[in-house]
Amino acid sequence: MNYSFFKKINDLMEKLYNIITIVFIVAITFGCAPKRQVQRVETDQTIDLSGRWNDSDSRSVSEEMIKQLLHDNWISDFNIQNSGKRPILIVGLVKNKSHEHIDANTFIKDIEKAIIQDGSARLVQAADKREALRNERVDQQDYASSETAKNWGLELGADYMLQGTINSVVDTYKKEKIIYYQINLELSHLETNEIVWIGEKKIKKYIRN
Repeated sequence: MNYSFFKKINDLMEKLYNIITIVFIVAITFGCAPKRQVQRVETDQTIDLSGRWNDSDSRSVSEEMIKQLLHDNWISDFNIQNSGKRPILIVGLVKNKSHEHIDANTFIKDIEKAIIQDGSARLVQAADKREALRNERVDQQDYASSETAKNWGLELGADYMLQGTINSVVDTYKKEKIIYYQINLELSHLETNEIVWIGEKKIKKYIRN
């Protein structure tokens, strides 16, 4: 056997060794990598991962706002002025002016549910869903029987509109961060523009990396 034959055998062995080494490294890397785990927890459990706005913040806002809104004098004042009638509310826009993406619907829906369950006030649909209801009423005029088609001009006119804002302030220094949120809701009389109630919730977080 000549030299070139042994060189080819040697080169082949080196390539095979390199392939085996790479496969071994990949197997070790993926074998030692931490496996993802998912665990179900209670929905009212507070868990902060990133320090950003989360479900616990939304829940604390809804709980505080419900307590303030449904136990304030504006309801009894309206009852007295209107022979015991319940006020009718509509939820308007809650503007997010914070530095994060925050969906206000997560706590607004809790507030709407509490209003209905409490029974001291009545609730009507907001603009977008009200428009869908009106479109359905239009269709009923053409496709539903005259006995079941719903009439126009019988909607409940709201007495008050609930609106609000979400603001935030962020202060950072090296590995430390303070995030401050302030959520304000206002209830205004639709005929007079009078503000009859203001709700407020403040949340402050300290984060250290």
